[in-house]
Amino acid sequence: MKILIQIILIISVIVISLALMRGGSNARHLAVRRLLLGIFAILSALSIFFPNVLTTIAGWFGIGRGTDLVLYGTVVMLLIFMATTYQRHRSMEMSVTKLARRIAIDETPKPWEAQEK
Repeated sequence: MKILIQIILIISVIVISLALMRGGSNARHLAVRRLLLGIFAILSALSIFFPNVLTTIAGWFGIGRGTDLVLYGTVVMLLIFMATTYQRHRSMEMSVTKLARRIAIDETPKPWEAQEK
């Protein structure tokens, strides 16, 4: 039964990692993101097969259990995700505002064009 749970967890990590690897804003950003996600997938798989190692690593940081270390890491990653999502959202808002202004200026009737008609 334990091996079945481990296989399901490994498949989940791989599927999530592949889903997160899609897309990107530029080549450098995409390469760094894929590299970090690859490291995450490998470490996740190793922690599933060798949970005692994770507990040992947690002990090095003064954390009692490996699951607590995973929880703290998850909270940090969530905060990073929230920050980058906010920055991306803000950037898109600014782009839409500039575009709306440009369209408003372009579609405004010109006084010299109205007199010629």
